[in-house]
Amino acid sequence: MTARILIIAGSDSGGGAGIQADIRTVSALGGYAMTAITAVTAQNTLGVEAVHPVPVDMVIAQMDAVISDIGVDAVKIGMIGSADTAHGVAERLEQLEDIPIAFDPVMVSTSGSALADKETIVAFERLMRIATLTTPNLPELEALGGEAVVLKKAQALLIKGGHGDGDMLTDRLIGADAPEQSWSDSRIDTRHTHGTGCTLASAIATGLGQGMNVPDAIVRARAYVRAALQCAPGLGQGHGPMGFPVEPFSS
Repeated sequence: MTARILIIAGSDSGGGAGIQADIRTVSALGGYAMTAITAVTAQNTLGVEAVHPVPVDMVIAQMDAVISDIGVDAVKIGMIGSADTAHGVAERLEQLEDIPIAFDPVMVSTSGSALADKETIVAFERLMRIATLTTPNLPELEALGGEAVVLKKAQALLIKGGHGDGDMLTDRLIGADAPEQSWSDSRIDTRHTHGTGCTLASAIATGLGQGMNVPDAIVRARAYVRAALQCAPGLGQGHGPMGFPVEPFSS
């Protein structure tokens, strides 16, 4: 049966990140994408020009509609929009049993635009508690209080090293009642990095929904993101979108 992946995230009018990137990623990896849109954004490769949050009751209604009919094998949470939405989404997801959740704590877009205020970041704690895996980059980890603090709140962390210095970048998996694991690769020299975090988390959620364990889902997701960076179409004047490879990632 095709893995059913519920994506809870914002819409990107530029198509490079958010719901648009999530749907393409889930589909490319053999899953079936469903959505609960938390915010509508007006953005392109140069930045975010406007954000319109979707009311909490409408976000929950979208979740209820697909959960009650189609069902869910895994959840990806991206841009959440507001503290109220974070609490509403967490309350609804707490009613699900044994459903893996990948939470990408989106705070700032690739172009540098803020996508979460301080109150929303505080509310992320509730989402981290229920998420199978939380995937902060280095600035997000710092904003959440640092590794030691976040580990007390989250089940497991994939700390993404893309904002690190040097030519070699390392992602670290810690928590999950298992020894720390890490993966290192050379930096890909490109400005077309819009949507990397969204794509990685969606790819991980798809793997979890297909029955992979967390490390295996991460390995495939990382390979997918690197392939996507290498086949970027070169669009836009700023941080352009990645490509979305299908082979050899189709199932």
